[in-house]
Formats: sequence, C-alpha cells, structure tokens
Amino acid sequence: MKADLQTAAPAVETSLLARWLDSDVWHSFRSSPMAMLAAAIALLCIFCSVFAPWVAPHRPFDLATLNLMDARLPPAWLEGGSSTYLLGTDDQGRDILSALFYGARISLLVGLASVLLSMLVGVALGLLSGFVGGAVDAFIMRVCDVMLSFPSILVALLIDGVGRAMFPDAHDTLAFGVLIIAISLTGWVQYARTVRGSTLVERHKDYVQAARVIGVTPLRIMFRHVLPNVTGPVLVLATIQVAAAILTEATLSFLGVGVPPTSPSLGTLIRVGNDFLFSGEWWITIFPGVMLVLIALSVNLLGDWLRDALNPKLR
Repeated sequence: MKADLQTAAPAVETSLLARWLDSDVWHSFRSSPMAMLAAAIALLCIFCSVFAPWVAPHRPFDLATLNLMDARLPPAWLEGGSSTYLLGTDDQGRDILSALFYGARISLLVGLASVLLSMLVGVALGLLSGFVGGAVDAFIMRVCDVMLSFPSILVALLIDGVGRAMFPDAHDTLAFGVLIIAISLTGWVQYARTVRGSTLVERHKDYVQAARVIGVTPLRIMFRHVLPNVTGPVLVLATIQVAAAILTEATLSFLGVGVPPTSPSLGTLIRVGNDFLFSGEWWITIFPGVMLVLIALSVNLLGDWLRDALNPKLR
C-alpha cells in the first residue's frame, strides 16, 4: 500500500506538469516575447534580492566593512572609478550594486506582504458582499466608496504617522508591520469590488443552486464553489498591485516615513541620492531609480499578459 502511494505521487506531479505545459496559458506565455522578457527581468531581480547575502559583492550595511576613503566613487567605466565598485559608491562608501540588491529585498518584501494582506481582506469581504447581498452588501460597498474618496498615498501617510506616534520607540519589525498595514488599508478595496462583481454573477448559476438544494452551507459554497471561479481577476489584480505597492513603499520611504534607515529600501536609497544629484554624483540616485522602474515595469507587463491569457475574449 505504501509503495503504491509513493509511485502514485510522482505520477500525479507528472500529470499536473503535463497539463500545465499543454495549457492555453503556457502557450500564450511562449508566444509572447514581451511576457518572457518581463518574466526574465522580474525573476532576475527577485533572485538577486532574495539571495543578496550570497550574490552581492559587498556588505553595504556592515559598518565594519565601510571605508570613507571610497565615498562617492563613480561607476567603473568612468574616470576615477574602480573595478571593485562596478556601479560606484555613495557618500558613505557603500557599494551601489550591493545596496541595490539589499534595497530591492526590502521593497519586494513590503510589496508582496501588503498585497497578500490586501488580497485576503478584499477577497473575503467581496465574497461576503456579493453572496449575502442586502444590508451587508450596501454597508461594505459604502465603506469602499469612502476609502476610494481619499488619495491612497495620503491614507498610507496618515496610518504610518499614527503608528509611529503610538509606538515611537518601536523595533524595526513593528515599523515594517505598520508600513504594510498602511499600504494594505488602501489596497483591499479593488479586490472587494472585483470579487463582489464576479460573485454576483456566479451566485445565480446552476452549480450554486444545486449546492443549496442538497444542503451545503453558505460558507462552504462561498469558499469551496464560488471562490475558485473568481480567482482569475484576483490573480491579475494582485500581479498589478504588487508593482503599485512597491511604488507606494518607495514613495513613503522617499518622504522619510517608510522603512527604517537601518534597513533602507530602494525608495530610501533614491532619497539619499537625491541630495547629491545636482552635485555630480548622479549614480547614487539614478541606479536605484532604474532598479525600481525595472521591477515595476516587468511586473506590470506580466500583469497585462496574465489578463489577456486568462480572458478568452482578449485572445
């Protein structure tokens, strides 16, 4: 019996892989050079950020390894540059290339965590609103309307400011949590409205009526039957929202209310380099900006491709 289960598991994995390789989504991906290029850039940025301690040539935030004599060195291909620092150094002698890897790590962490939290809250409220309807639907949608009436960056600034005022001596971990909540509070609305619209369509279909007739509980119908049929738009929205969340985090960090200075993100690096932009040390802020654009652009392009791939009407 145990041997049969061990042989069945690889067969199931092989079957799933074969189905994926034979799917329309994979065929659409192979047929889109733009999607393949965007995926390659996104994977490269993610790899360099996740494995920054092993990939980065230097430890830019280890004070014991910094040398102020190496401060403000230009990129290696310019006069005065050094091959030790390929993209140059900042005002504290930190290697820009290594700082990019570590900064992208923080930006991706905050962006992915905030999108995941927004998706969980928005999908749950959207399912509840669309399936139950009535006063519950009206209340949730009015809350969404109120949230949409405020600029997202101002709401994030407000939440972040209140959190820092309540916990002035908070640890860096708590500061990250406040930032993630600040971004998530403005991001769940899109998921709720999207899922509500799809749920209003799905709840009147035959499979939902059949589940009600045989006595399936409403909660089980929502999460077991309706939810799998509304995940397509959610995946597309989540992909695009990752780029938006990263840009929001960079904006907050640029304004000085983002991640702690001891763990700088790409936004913090851009803010620090902005002070030296007009003094000739352009590389300190330009390269973090290019890294931020590459991540956001590649994720947005993947989101556009995924929208077309999951919608048969757009093929």
